[in-house]
Amino acid sequence: MIGLLIGALLGLVLTLIGTPLFIKFLVRQGYGQFIRDDGPTSHKTKRGTPTMGGTVFVVATVLAYFLTHWIMGGMQLANAGPTPSAMVLLLLMVGMGFVGFLDDFTKISNQRSLGLTPWAKIILQAVVGTAFAVLALNFPNERGLTPASTAISFVRDLPLDLAFAGPVLGIILFVIWSNVITTATTNAVNLTDGLDGLATGATAMITGAYMLITVFQANQQCGVTSGGAGCYEVRDPMDLAVLAAILTGALMGFLWWNTSPAKIFMGDTGSLALGGALAGFAILSRTELLVIILAGLMVMITLSVIIQVGYFKFSGGKRVFLMAPLQHHFELKGWAEVTVVVRFWLIGLLCVGTGVALFYGGWVLSQ
Repeated sequence: MIGLLIGALLGLVLTLIGTPLFIKFLVRQGYGQFIRDDGPTSHKTKRGTPTMGGTVFVVATVLAYFLTHWIMGGMQLANAGPTPSAMVLLLLMVGMGFVGFLDDFTKISNQRSLGLTPWAKIILQAVVGTAFAVLALNFPNERGLTPASTAISFVRDLPLDLAFAGPVLGIILFVIWSNVITTATTNAVNLTDGLDGLATGATAMITGAYMLITVFQANQQCGVTSGGAGCYEVRDPMDLAVLAAILTGALMGFLWWNTSPAKIFMGDTGSLALGGALAGFAILSRTELLVIILAGLMVMITLSVIIQVGYFKFSGGKRVFLMAPLQHHFELKGWAEVTVVVRFWLIGLLCVGTGVALFYGGWVLSQ
């Protein structure tokens, strides 16, 4: 448990100190945000605010993870080394963050609000997502557990196993399923971003929930600390908890500078990295469908875009919302930006609380 405290503190301190230094660097380089012309008029004042801030918490998370293990190793704690589960999750987060960085840098270089072409972004995300999926099915431990499973999961693996189609086809189906989850989470975080601190705070709640979930899984791990009917077949749950604590701390440190009025935006660098991290936690903790509830706020925001676009095409130009994503609809209704953010955070907290309750309830019912 000490690793959780060390990691969270390191993540917090690194972003608290690193973010203002990165802001100064971005200002000197003239790397500012471009604002959509069709967005709320109140956002025009945000033009030029430094972006690509996700770089800070991505780098801080990676550094804090290895520093935490170095410190734990120096303290001669058992199982203090990095694990395959955390490493493949970091690969997914950093890889998606790099795709976002290319998108942000393209916007800045071309002096416009459009970055990579949609196909370029899709291909790059697919490459990263596929590499993660393939690696996650490797590295079995002494009990034969790999970081990921070909079974579809809710609060644990369900009887529906994609390997029913055979070993090779099962792996192919898992790679597709994994990419679906990753695409969904990266787009969801990306759409949630847009108001000062909204995506940062909402994601921190979810990663905090995953810290609790994986700590509980570590305490009820099959063949290690528990052998009951409700035990969890998850590889390296405590190290996933450490990584979740680090990322939560890093997001809290970043939120200090990202809250209204934001001194820096996370950009696609941050939103894609966070989406990758959420997908990684969902897949590796065997809670793939539960993330829909934990990230219920982001699901709601994503659905608002789907409804808006679909109805616009179906009705020949009519709209359901004043503007999508949903947060902008309430801005145009006259809500102050801070009011929208805080109220959406409350909705996000309710979703996270419901998700954690369902996870614990699943364990109770299995006893």
